[in-house]
Amino acid sequence: MQIYLPIAEMPVSVFLILGMGAAVGFISGLFGIGGGFLMTPLLIFIGIPPAVAVATQTAQIAASSTTSALAAVRRNALDAKLGTILTCGGFVGTALGVWFFAAMRRAGQLEFVIVVSYVTLFTVIGGVMLAESFRAFWSARRGRVKPARRGGEHAAYLGWPLRMRFPRSKLYASAIPIMAVALFVGFVGSLLGIGGGFIIVPALLYLFRVPTAVVIGTSQFQILWTAIAALILHAVANQAVDFVLAILLVLGGVFGSQFGARAGRNLRADVFRLLLALLVLGVGLRFAIELVLEPAEPFSIAVAEPPA
Repeated sequence: MQIYLPIAEMPVSVFLILGMGAAVGFISGLFGIGGGFLMTPLLIFIGIPPAVAVATQTAQIAASSTTSALAAVRRNALDAKLGTILTCGGFVGTALGVWFFAAMRRAGQLEFVIVVSYVTLFTVIGGVMLAESFRAFWSARRGRVKPARRGGEHAAYLGWPLRMRFPRSKLYASAIPIMAVALFVGFVGSLLGIGGGFIIVPALLYLFRVPTAVVIGTSQFQILWTAIAALILHAVANQAVDFVLAILLVLGGVFGSQFGARAGRNLRADVFRLLLALLVLGVGLRFAIELVLEPAEPFSIAVAEPPA
């Protein structure tokens, strides 16, 4: 059954979009991530214009993050103070990302920027995660245990100005690096149509030593508000949000995430990290192939937008 997407200006199969949403929702529930870094490339690969794919995916991210954030509140797994600081930085990054998105779209370079960004970001992060997974697996096989950090030890950036206490996260650190990480995640999220959980969760864990119990809920709180901001900005400034496509993605994602969450309970931690690393690296390599393959149509005709 076909349905016409008014903003993307093309017909698509309803069952294909629902199936993609369910599959990405399953993976999201399995790994506890937003899934935007998978859905946006899939939409581009089936022919959805990159600008529409990126902007529309923010609606699905906002919907899934709402569920996760509410669940974290019920479990008392949310540091509201830390989440507020992250959200402030995320708002600034989101605004900058949407502005850069619009500028590249007017210049006719948006698709190239998205592809290169995916290749760079995902191959680097996926490669680092894969190397860390192999190191952890090898150390466990040889019986090595990582020494615990001694009291009073902390990274230099935690002692920068504007230090704040976050009792729920047992953290006393400068707000500057925290907001800087959130700004980067907001910028990348609004530019590439991803939630950024696969970036901010490791950052909170390894850079700021936030307890695992509150990391997921706090990151989802920040992603929720930045996704809503990106959705509004994309809809108003770029007119690139296709709400028909967004509804189909949300419906499929909600269905698939329920099964993924159940399957994830039986997944071992080392297997979890390895599979997630391979997934992220695979997306980056898939976009890298796009850069070297000869396109089916070497030339295209499009209406140029007048300069602002």
